[in-house]
Amino acid sequence: MAKELKEVVNREENYSQWYNNLVVKAGLAENSAVRGCMVIKPYGYAIWEKMQGILDKMFKETGHQNAYFPLFIPKSFFSKEANHVEGFAKECAVVTHYRLKNNPDGSGVVVDPDAKLEEELIVRPTSETIIWNTYKNWIQSYRDLPILCNQWANVVRWEMRTRLFLRTAEFLWQEGHTAHATREEAMDEARRMIHVYADFAEKYLALPVIIGHKSENERFAGAEDTLTIEALMQDGKALQSGTSHFLAQNFAKAFDVTFTNKEGKLDYVWATSWGVSTRLMGALIMAHSDNNGLVLPPKLAPIQVVMIPIYRGEEQLREINPRLDEIAARLKAKGISVKIDDRDNVRSGFKFAEWELKGVPVRLAMGPRDLENGTIELVRRDTLEKETVPQEGLVDRIEKLMEEIQQSIFDKAAKFRETMTTKVDTYDEFKKVLDEKGGFILAHWDGTVETEERIKDETKATIRCIPIDAPEEKGVCMVTGKPSSRRVIFARAY
Repeated sequence: MAKELKEVVNREENYSQWYNNLVVKAGLAENSAVRGCMVIKPYGYAIWEKMQGILDKMFKETGHQNAYFPLFIPKSFFSKEANHVEGFAKECAVVTHYRLKNNPDGSGVVVDPDAKLEEELIVRPTSETIIWNTYKNWIQSYRDLPILCNQWANVVRWEMRTRLFLRTAEFLWQEGHTAHATREEAMDEARRMIHVYADFAEKYLALPVIIGHKSENERFAGAEDTLTIEALMQDGKALQSGTSHFLAQNFAKAFDVTFTNKEGKLDYVWATSWGVSTRLMGALIMAHSDNNGLVLPPKLAPIQVVMIPIYRGEEQLREINPRLDEIAARLKAKGISVKIDDRDNVRSGFKFAEWELKGVPVRLAMGPRDLENGTIELVRRDTLEKETVPQEGLVDRIEKLMEEIQQSIFDKAAKFRETMTTKVDTYDEFKKVLDEKGGFILAHWDGTVETEERIKDETKATIRCIPIDAPEEKGVCMVTGKPSSRRVIFARAY
């Protein structure tokens, strides 16, 4: 493991390679035989399962129910909402045939030309179209509303340039799709769910985020408004970590989903959709980890405490293990996940490096002298601080330490974001900060797509969001000098 760990390059040398090394070396995921797709390994999937479980509970607490809709979407559905098909057309995977047959020349199998589908099917890139076609059958009157559905699923967006967790041709996510009787209800729902995402990011991922509106140019295809949570990674780039969309009546009109309102009049249904994906795994890695490996917040760590016996020979192991078992049982009773690593085919130094790489929040080590003295060695993963502590009171100490580590990781990320947020007033200053420092840049913008596109073309920076709490501040656009009423957040992004 020590040798493998050296193969993880330093963040400062090559951030992209450092990230890829961590994903693979820590056993989170790997590239598959299918170009652009990934295999999520058990340790990585265990983290995703914890995210999924927490979010699922949060969704149900806000009145949502889980459902499941087809993976395949008739191609004709996409043509019904013009902005939607334009937004996803380049990423769609299309099923045209349903059968293979043996090649007559014996060279393998080929698509059977006689098995062409009557209508081609799109492999789900997002589910608005199939869901709104379904909702048409569910909704007749205001009594059928609201519909608050979520589904956990996989989606396919045929990306050509991929990176594990951050951008792959297939990925896992959840997508909420809700239907409402009024514009106000739908807007409230979109706002409520972006705050659910923000709470999850900050309380569980230990990731400070900014809530804001996307510019018109950056909105979800088919939305009237898109709310986003934006996080800052350690290389100074932004990561969009969750979105919630107010779809107005666009999809209801496209699929003719009407209802009889309380006044007895026919109206179109109001809609939202919202989602987060396994991209959150990338955020977790890039926001907190270091050159020694992952740094996992305790609330999402599959293993919160690893215990390692230090021994020579089976006799010493037999003496130490019962004490470790006793401590482990008491920790588990407190809801803390524990693993005792008593493998006899690797040295303790290998184990230390391995669990450090995997980001386990607390490591405990006990040798014969500790057993005799009633002590144990404790190492925090977030700070790498090491101390010898009494075994007495250890469980209470670790229980409190879990909260302390969670908060410490958040505080470090928040402080980093603060130091990497800069106000600028001129375009020259903007470009200088972007190239020399990066991070979030607060600047005035004239509100036009033309200026936004110019900035993107010239600097590769985009408007990440217009913060919901951005104060009124009269100024002028840094590019055109036209009036502006508030600053927006720019950054280069993943």
